[in-house]
Amino acid sequence: MSIKSLNPYLMFNGTADKAIKFYESALGAKSEGPPMRFGDVPGDNVAPENKDRIMHATLRIGGGVLMISDIMTGMPVPNEEGHAETCLHFDDTAEMARVFDALAAGGKVTMPLQDTFWGAKYGTLTDAFGIRWMFNCQRENCQDQKA
Repeated sequence: MSIKSLNPYLMFNGTADKAIKFYESALGAKSEGPPMRFGDVPGDNVAPENKDRIMHATLRIGGGVLMISDIMTGMPVPNEEGHAETCLHFDDTAEMARVFDALAAGGKVTMPLQDTFWGAKYGTLTDAFGIRWMFNCQRENCQDQKA
């Protein structure tokens, strides 16, 4: 197969900078270099309200990659009721609970972390930026199963 990897690309309406800082704090994400801004494009005459918006940023989270961008003003706003969620897989339930609580700050928990019939500790939430997250820790791979 020619597909090498797959990663979510999250779109924001002018709040990508805040989201990056939030994910660095809540998830321990590591930025891969400074974000590219629309105003950084050589020779491009970008409207002043778009110059500081994030054109592209890459965050490393565990073994995965999360890409982030703002839309330019006047573009359709990403649908908060979109059809995608980002799933985080854990091997430690205490760490999963810590990250869950951090991402839930200012957001909405839709399913608290709980044991499931399929043999996992699982929960869901929507963060303060409207991004939906799933948390999963398969019991046979989890440490600290008391959390």
